Formats: sequence, structure tokens, C-alpha cells
Amino acid sequence: MSRFFCFSARSCNTAARAASYIAGMKKKPIIVVLGTGGTIAGHGASAAHVAAYTCSVLAIDEIMAAMPHAASRADLRMEQLLQIGSENFRNEHLLMIGKRVSAALEDVEVDGVVLTQGTDTIEETAYFLHLTIKSEKPVVVVGSMRPPSAMSSDAALNLYAAVCAAAHPSSRGKGVLVVANDEIHTARDVSKASSFKLEAFHSPYGPLGYIVEGLPRYYRTVARDHTLSAEWSVDQIESLPRVDIIHAYGELDESVVEAIASQARGIVYAGTGNGSIARRIAAVLAQAAQRGVQVARASRTGSGVVIRNGAQPDDERGWLVVDDQSPYKARVLLMLALLGGIGDRAALQACFYRY
Repeated sequence: MSRFFCFSARSCNTAARAASYIAGMKKKPIIVVLGTGGTIAGHGASAAHVAAYTCSVLAIDEIMAAMPHAASRADLRMEQLLQIGSENFRNEHLLMIGKRVSAALEDVEVDGVVLTQGTDTIEETAYFLHLTIKSEKPVVVVGSMRPPSAMSSDAALNLYAAVCAAAHPSSRGKGVLVVANDEIHTARDVSKASSFKLEAFHSPYGPLGYIVEGLPRYYRTVARDHTLSAEWSVDQIESLPRVDIIHAYGELDESVVEAIASQARGIVYAGTGNGSIARRIAAVLAQAAQRGVQVARASRTGSGVVIRNGAQPDDERGWLVVDDQSPYKARVLLMLALLGGIGDRAALQACFYRY
């Protein structure tokens, strides 16, 4: 009897240890991969076609099937949301993408989201999500400069790096990220700075970190509010107000500015230098501000801070300044800031210093 008892005890202990081991094993994170088209879903006539190809022809499951090593980092759930180049994105596409990302993150089993899209407007999509997604789970937006069919394509490595970033717990709480060329950028700062080079994406203050051998390494964090600390939720937005961008150039005609100002709720004026505005254009924009159009001065230079009441008398003319934001990101922020009919220029200006 005692011998039988000993055997049973050992068996029970072995079974308990096995059960404890299995229960303690960390399951691979679950990452939802949403495809929308773009170069990363493109295909060229030959491997030599690195810049001439057909965009948005591969489905997301086809792309992921060509890189099975990504499955070693996470359990992947693929979904084709759109199949267009990102140059076609309009406000309704931003809202569609945002609502689907939000819904995916609400699933308690899901650990993060990777969104694949064309690189042309990746900085705008990512920043919109950065300000409207109410989750600390990682959201990584990724594209490629060369299609998967091209020699030395960056598509597979970028997508693999995006999965690695989204799957790692160190990426939580950092807002929306853009991964490209082994670099991890914050959606607030990143911009596309080349039409064809692989190292096309840059941030004025540098990347947040890098992907090294499949693991993210972070060296700085995001100082401005985003996601959970932002005041907007994509789930509560059904439409976005019209905000247009006007770029300064030598022969810009007042009639063009007047026509745009007559239709828009807001205007981001990408001026020369420190947001400078020609006298003939300033008069038109001052009148637009008097009618309630929100005018924000930005710079066409690509970097630097636009100083309030510096190059222009902003208080006198009722204008805003975008701080260090590019015209394209400033447009996204101003659209959100105008939701709910906000007309207080002091509150609108505060948004550009907060986000």
C-alpha cells in the first residue's frame, strides 16, 4: 500500500510540475495585421523594377505568407481593410482605419496592431491614430519604399520589424509608432523625406529607438500628450471638419487663397522661413480669420519652430502658430481641435503646444 502511495505521490507531483510549467509558459502575443495596400503590397515586372511597379495588388495574407519568420514573434491575425495607395486616403479612410484599429485593440486577447499602408501619407495616418486611439497597446504603422518583388526590397524586413515592435511589451504606452529601416519613430515627429531612398523616414529629434535582432531598443520617449492622455476618441468621431493647406510661393494669387478660405473651417498656411506671409496674402487671411476661419501659420522649410508674434503679428490678425509641426500634421491636429465647434483661439493655440 505504501509503495503504491509513493508511486501516486510522485506521479501527482510530476503532473503538478508539468501543469505549473505549462501554465507559466508565456504564450506568443496576438497581433492583428491590417492591410490597406501601398508599395508594401505592390509588384513589379521584374526584380530590377524598384521604383516602377503596380501598387496595391498583393493581399495581406500573401505578403505575410512570404515571410513566415514573423510567426515566430507573434500569433498573427490578418485582415484586408483597404486595397489602395495611401495617396487616395481621405478623411473617411482615416476614420475607417481608426475605428477598426480601436475595435481590434478592445479585444482582450489582442496585444497590438500592425497597420500596413503606402508610405506617401503614412505620417498623417499615424498621427491621426496617435491622437485618437484610446489604448496603451502598441500600434505600429509600416510601409516600404520598394515592392516585395524588387531586389533589396525593404518590405519583408520592415514588416518583420513592425511585428517585433508591436509584440514587445516595451512598446506599450508610447503612442503610435512608425517602423522603417530598422528605426522606430513616434508618429508625432516622423515624416517622409525622400521619394525613393530606403532611408526615407526621418524625425527632427531622431528615432525613439531601433530594432536590433528582432527586439526593440528604446532610447527616448514622447514628451507630448497622445492616445490615453489625448482628448479625442476615434470611436466618437463621425466626420472631420475641412482644413486645407496652402503653400507659399512667389506668384501665389490672392484669389486662390480667397477661394480656399471661403470653403474651409481652417487653413494651415505653409509660409516661407518662419511662417512668413506676403502682404497681399496676409490681408486675405486676416479677413478670413475675422469671418471665423482658423488660420494657422506653419513653415514650408520642413523643420524648426514657428514663433508666435515673431514674423507676423498673430495676436492682431487672429492667427495661430503650429509650433514645430509640419503643415500636414498641423492639418490633422487642427481638424481634431475644431471638433465640437471650438472657436476659442487661445484653446486652439494651446493644442499646438500640448500635442
